[in-house]
Amino acid sequence: MTGIYVHVPFCLRKCPYCSFYSKPFDADTASKYVDAVCRNIVVYSGKGINADTLYFGGGTPSLLNAEQINRIIGEARKVFSLDNAEITLEANPCSVNEEKLRGYHKAGVNRISFGIQSTDDNRLSFLGRLHDFKTAVKAVETANTIGFENISADIMLGAAGETCDSLKKTIDTLCDLPVKHISAYMLKIEEGTAFNNDKIKPLTADDDLMSELYLTAVERLDMHGFKQYEISNFCKDGYESRHNNKYWIGEDYLGFGPAAHSFFGGVRYCCPPDTDAFINAPAQPREVTEQSVNKGEEYILLGLRLCKGISLDTVKSYFGQPAAERLYSLAQEFSKHGLVNLKDDNISLTTQGFLLSNGIISQFIDIVE
Repeated sequence: MTGIYVHVPFCLRKCPYCSFYSKPFDADTASKYVDAVCRNIVVYSGKGINADTLYFGGGTPSLLNAEQINRIIGEARKVFSLDNAEITLEANPCSVNEEKLRGYHKAGVNRISFGIQSTDDNRLSFLGRLHDFKTAVKAVETANTIGFENISADIMLGAAGETCDSLKKTIDTLCDLPVKHISAYMLKIEEGTAFNNDKIKPLTADDDLMSELYLTAVERLDMHGFKQYEISNFCKDGYESRHNNKYWIGEDYLGFGPAAHSFFGGVRYCCPPDTDAFINAPAQPREVTEQSVNKGEEYILLGLRLCKGISLDTVKSYFGQPAAERLYSLAQEFSKHGLVNLKDDNISLTTQGFLLSNGIISQFIDIVE
């Protein structure tokens, strides 16, 4: 089954750490944007593509009203079926109220992901968030009361003043709320963001502290029943993100909207990050980013993000017996240092290994080629 991603490129204010494409919200542009999304979805009519996930990401999707979300979902149902689909909407706590949440729920949204980031108002202010924690609590509890059973929350590790003790408090407090999924991201200063300056960098966690914070988060979340299933993602039993799993196991997905990426038919492509161009084009522009995907490399690269890891037999099917043996020998070396788990023909990264995942995965890919 295919996944559908809709990038909503609007924000009330750009967060200083965010490198995702967005532009200031205005109602007229948003209306034209919704028209364009629906127009582009209709292009796929009659092509026999069925989808079982729809994900509204951003930007701030919750700046669209319920009628607009309902319209997009309606077009997607006509074209892609969406039978028994997981339909996720990212939301900022300050951009929703009871009426809006009821409208989303009625439209078919059955999973909502709140960008909470911290339970500490000082750190929320540092991160440039427009909400305080009281507002976040109200948003989560209102969503739960309305009928959203599947609620996710994002937290950010490593903001100014963060310690392992304060992070434990954040996690304890957050886990008291009716959430079933938590994404814990390590704050990274990206080029081109407002945080990329010599004043802010020293205020954020250095590599050693960030490692401690990450390990603390994994342990504390597990204590509350949130099992890790991917580098940054944790959930109660049965509440993994079905849509995001598509990225990690190499399934097809189609992206709509400026800066949205797609992987379909073995080709990776994206829509350029230009809202006006997206709105004005009869069909969204398409830039191919990878014409012929190496499925074996993808299997290793993405599979090792998951706690379940990769199968040596599958590696052998892609690269042959000698390459699989070389990879296993390297995995044994990493295992001696507590970075890799080996069980039968399965290879996965440990929590410590996740902290060094980029380097480890690169070495695995190099050794099979």
